[in-house]
Amino acid sequence: MSDKKKNKRNNNKNYDEDYNPRFRKQRKKVCVMCSDKNFVLDYKNADQLKKFVNDKGKILPRRTTGACAKHQRDITIAVKRARHIAILPYTQN
Repeated sequence: MSDKKKNKRNNNKNYDEDYNPRFRKQRKKVCVMCSDKNFVLDYKNADQLKKFVNDKGKILPRRTTGACAKHQRDITIAVKRARHIAILPYTQN
């Protein structure tokens, strides 16, 4: 009886041992500013900066935006400048 249970369990999985349906390989994110040379980040353009800020007003991390370290620093500076001159709010209500 135990042999039948073992065979039944093994027959349900027709894929490799390394494959796990919970963890799919994700494509690596590419930096928007590195890939598009014409893209210029401007602190006066609020629509452009809203892509890098979540609904609460926090700056999104690199793993979410896909920006490289150099451009993430530029994003942070631009968002902070826009907040300082009241183009972007510090928080959302």
